Amino acid sequence: MKGTPVTVRLIHVGLGGWGGNWARNVVPNEELITVAALVEPDQKTRRTVLAELGLPDALGFASLAAALDAVESDAVLLTTPAVTHAPLAREALAAGKHVLVEKPFAATAEEAAALVATADDAGLLIHVSQNYRYYPAPRAARDLLARGAVGEVVSIDIDFRQWDNDLAVGAHPHYAFPHPLLHDMAIHHFDLLRMVTGEEARAVFAKSSAPSFSKYDDEAAAAVIIELDSGITVSYRGSWVSRGKPTGWAGEWRIDGADGEIFFTSRLGPIEDGAGDVVEVRDVASAERRALPLAATGLVDRAGSLHAFAHDILTGESTGHHGRDNVGSIALMEAATRSAESGLFEAVIVPTPLDDRKEQAHA
Repeated sequence: MKGTPVTVRLIHVGLGGWGGNWARNVVPNEELITVAALVEPDQKTRRTVLAELGLPDALGFASLAAALDAVESDAVLLTTPAVTHAPLAREALAAGKHVLVEKPFAATAEEAAALVATADDAGLLIHVSQNYRYYPAPRAARDLLARGAVGEVVSIDIDFRQWDNDLAVGAHPHYAFPHPLLHDMAIHHFDLLRMVTGEEARAVFAKSSAPSFSKYDDEAAAAVIIELDSGITVSYRGSWVSRGKPTGWAGEWRIDGADGEIFFTSRLGPIEDGAGDVVEVRDVASAERRALPLAATGLVDRAGSLHAFAHDILTGESTGHHGRDNVGSIALMEAATRSAESGLFEAVIVPTPLDDRKEQAHA
């Protein structure tokens, strides 16, 4: 009888830009991971990363298919362009591999639900690296709301401001991302909204915009109104082309309740340690918000999502964020995109087949 494996043998696909950052700064630090192969179609990029990591050229491949045929592996990490996430995830699952994929892990909720169903049917895991969930501030805010720290929640305001518009047209791959605000950035905030409140969204109205000086192919700013299942109204404002004071990457949050207010901000700097996170609370008797001490949350950011993925594979437990929990975030992102295009309020629809599977699992 074989013993329990000590590490997860990982094929990492996508080494350019953010994927290269994963390869250099995240994967090597996880003791539960052994790199089985690196996949990158650009030969120069592939060889550069292999050399920097001290890995032989024999572990580098131009395609996932080639790597799957050549090496023994347990799982696949996808840090490729968003449009490739779903097809590559299907390929990995078909080969019997667990999957950890960068956000957004699918373009539509139907596609996301189908991937979850495929993984479930095969007895495999599909996790999504919603890395902002692994910071102390949103977790503390979630706990405050869960114990009713500010009473009945009346409204939530979220602001995200960054300037990423300096490079020349065509010189920045980010400019060509489809829906760079709603799909590439707001998906983080939509996912945190669901985590912090414990609620799903039921309707959304979005107005996206493109100022004349924007170098993005699609609109890089948006104002969004979200209605949660309880009736709470959420106001979200985000921009890649804002000259205002930059927010933390997780945004600035104000949660207004009958008995007070919670403010938090998270992922403020380039160092992914959570040290800059802030949570402040004001009750009805206070003129000023008071800062709360934040407890350590263990590994943060992508290190947290990678560790949870490896841990769940090796132990059979469920500590990370399965794709099943992420479908609601994709559904909200998709509905916001539809609304920006239609100019109408749009329902947030989580596919019924996934709901049926969840009910069956809990029966």
